[in-house]
Amino acid sequence: MSQPAVRPGDLAQHALRAELLATLAAFLASRLAADQSLCVGLSGGRDSVVLLHALVHLRAADFAGGRWRLSAMHVEHGLSEHAGAWAAFCHELCARLAVPLHVVRVEVVRNDRAGLEAAARRVRYAAFADCPADWLALAHHRDDQAETVLFRLLRGAGVAGAAGMRSARALPRGPRLIRPLLELPGSALADYAAANSLAWVEDESNADCRFRRNFLRREVLPRLSTVFPAAAPALARAAAHFAEAQELLDEVAHADRQCVAGDGGRIELARLQGLSPARARNLLRYELASAGWRSPDARWLAEAQRQLVGSAAGAQPCLRTEDGELRVHRGRLYVLTGTAPALPSAVCWRGEEQVAWGERLISFRPVVGGGLSRRRLSGLSVWLRLRQGGERLQLDTRRPRRSLSQLLQEAGVPCWERHRLPLLWAGDELAWVGGGIGCAAAFACAAGEDGLAIGEEVSAARAPAADGFVAPGTVRP
Repeated sequence: MSQPAVRPGDLAQHALRAELLATLAAFLASRLAADQSLCVGLSGGRDSVVLLHALVHLRAADFAGGRWRLSAMHVEHGLSEHAGAWAAFCHELCARLAVPLHVVRVEVVRNDRAGLEAAARRVRYAAFADCPADWLALAHHRDDQAETVLFRLLRGAGVAGAAGMRSARALPRGPRLIRPLLELPGSALADYAAANSLAWVEDESNADCRFRRNFLRREVLPRLSTVFPAAAPALARAAAHFAEAQELLDEVAHADRQCVAGDGGRIELARLQGLSPARARNLLRYELASAGWRSPDARWLAEAQRQLVGSAAGAQPCLRTEDGELRVHRGRLYVLTGTAPALPSAVCWRGEEQVAWGERLISFRPVVGGGLSRRRLSGLSVWLRLRQGGERLQLDTRRPRRSLSQLLQEAGVPCWERHRLPLLWAGDELAWVGGGIGCAAAFACAAGEDGLAIGEEVSAARAPAADGFVAPGTVRP
């Protein structure tokens, strides 16, 4: 029996699919474990549809054992009248491909000082950080990389900015972000979509050249390519060179940090002043990046360096950006990100092992001969409350009561943390204060007596994020 003729179009389609799938498989081979989960950031546009379609084929082909879990996330910004239709398209596509979809609706500040594009990107990545998957895959390709590098260079970015997008990086919390198609040209994704007859949605704002990225994508880069045919790959190569240079700068910063950090792991300003201006700025960039901040403006960084390096002993400068605050306490540097989560005014303790307190968990562990006396607490109403001012505490029966303000100052608790500390009241008496202060002498457990050891720890579910609050006592790496 004769075999049906193989059409040239079928061969082309097979080759296009094989090339993209091979690139995707090679990228994921050393990363994706059989029992892990991978989520695709699905906008509904061509590139994200191609990525999802290719991953479905990899999973069907038993790549990495085929047991890894695939899902998709669509972030609905609400900036277009077609936003609902795009979400509906993503629902229909994922249903057809048997891929679970999670739609997240976000609020974008339209008059953000950084611009609408930057505001949308910020809330989108905040949504990505909350994704419960192990990996979050985005469909950026080489042309996107070239556009990003050119855009950042025109904004006067430094080495880190000129390095463009990374193929893999950790988000401050949540999944690890990957861009498995970053080495492929956009034409490869377009060919794959055509060969597989894929449908997608078009965001009308992508044609609006009032947006700077659109202007670069639609006007500048095409004209550059008429004179420099390899403009996009050349810019992508330059990004790789910048990324390598940034790795070296990070190594220098890490070594400098070991020299200027004190016993508690925080940077000592007196030691920072011993670095050259260039190395001090490099270390500050490294410290802020480690806390999840975006690369600061050069003028802001220069002013931060001036205030920090030039500050007198005992000074407590505070520098703010949209990402958080840079503070000094007792000659040490603190990086606080975002806004502190709201705290309850009071929480009644009814014998639970743990009580949530903002970004922290207050634990109550049974002990013998230590902590708070259970006998003294018996029959009393026990509450965790915030400071109101004027509290006094006697930590030692041999010494009189002292103001809580004095105790906090002597303990070195930074001023911005003091109003967030949990205070445990038993009836009308202050029995215990967090932040390492301890329990009142009148409530101290005697030897051999049943007691409660109270502890404080950062909750995994409330751990500090790129836009989160650095909890009291948390030391950044």
